[in-house]
Amino acid sequence: MNNEQTTISTTGTADIIERGRSVVEIEHKAIQDLYNRIDESFAQAVELILNCKGRIVITGMGKSGIVGKKIVATMNSTGTPAIYLHPSDAVHGDLGMVRNEDIVICISKSGNTEEILNLLPLFLRIKVPIIAVVGNVQSKIAQHAQIILDISVEQEACTLDLAPTASTTATLVLGDALAVTLLEKRNFTREDFARFHPGGHIGKRLLLKVREMMVKDEAIPVVKESVSLKDAIIEMTTKRLGATCIIDEDGHLSGIITDGDLRRLLGRTLALNSLTAADAMTKNPKTIGPGALAATAMQQMEMYSITQLIVVDDFNKPVGMIHLHDLVKAGLSER
Repeated sequence: MNNEQTTISTTGTADIIERGRSVVEIEHKAIQDLYNRIDESFAQAVELILNCKGRIVITGMGKSGIVGKKIVATMNSTGTPAIYLHPSDAVHGDLGMVRNEDIVICISKSGNTEEILNLLPLFLRIKVPIIAVVGNVQSKIAQHAQIILDISVEQEACTLDLAPTASTTATLVLGDALAVTLLEKRNFTREDFARFHPGGHIGKRLLLKVREMMVKDEAIPVVKESVSLKDAIIEMTTKRLGATCIIDEDGHLSGIITDGDLRRLLGRTLALNSLTAADAMTKNPKTIGPGALAATAMQQMEMYSITQLIVVDDFNKPVGMIHLHDLVKAGLSER
C-alpha cells in the first residue's frame, strides 16, 4: 500500500511540474512573438510620449486595468508622468483629469471593450492622441488610435483559453519596454531614480552620503601616536565606537586601534603600561571620503570584515568615523 501511494504521489507531482512548465512555455512564446512586433509603431509611440507636454493617461478594464496600473507605477518612477483612469469612473467625473496635452493609452485584449469604446468619442472631443495596446489590430479601439501596439497571443496559458494570462504578460512586458526605452531616451540617471524613491531602500543606497552618517567634531575618537595605550583605551571607551583614530603630530592619520587590536595585543603580552598608541595601532587603516555614498562604506566594511571606517579629508586628516551598526539601522544592509 505504501509503495502504491508513493507511486501515485510521484506521478501526480510530475503532472503538476509539467503543467507549470507548459504555462511558462506558453508565456515565453508570447514574449518571443512580442519581440518580433517591436517595430516602427513602437518607435512612434516612444517619440510621441517623449514629446508629450502633459501626462500619460492609461486606461483598461479588469486585468488589463491592473496591468495598466503597474505600467503607470513604472513610468512614474522612471521619469514619465502617468496616471491611471478607470473607464467606469471616467464617465462619472474622472474624465476631468484628462487634458488635451495628455496622451491616452487604451489597453484591451479584444480591442472592443465596451467601457473603453464609450470613452473614445470623449477622448476625440478633448483631442488627445490615442495609443491602442490591443490584441486585435482590426478592432474598434485600434481604428480610433493614432498608434497601434499589438499584444496578441496565439493562446492563453489558461486551459480554457479564457483567463488573461499570456496576454497580460505580453502587455506588462510591452509596458516595461516603453518605460525603459523612455528612461534611456531621457538620460534618466540613478540619481534621478533615487529622487523618486527617497524613503525607500533604493533611495538611501543612491542618495545617502557618508557625511550624513558619520560622527564628527568632538565625537570623533582620536589620539596622538605618543599618548599612552591607557589613554587611547579611555578614548575608545568614552566615544563608544569600538576604535580610535591615531594621528601624528601634524594631525595626519597614521593608524587605528580597534577592540580586535587590543585582544590580539593581550594575546602577545600583558605588559601594557609601557606601550603607546603607536605601539598598538594598525597602520594604514581603511578610509573613505565624506562625499562617498554610505552604501559604498557599507560595501567596504563587508568586504574587509570591519565595523568602522575612518573618514578623512583630502589631506588624510580624520574628519569623522562611520560605524557599521549605524548603516544597518539606516536600512542600507542588503540582507
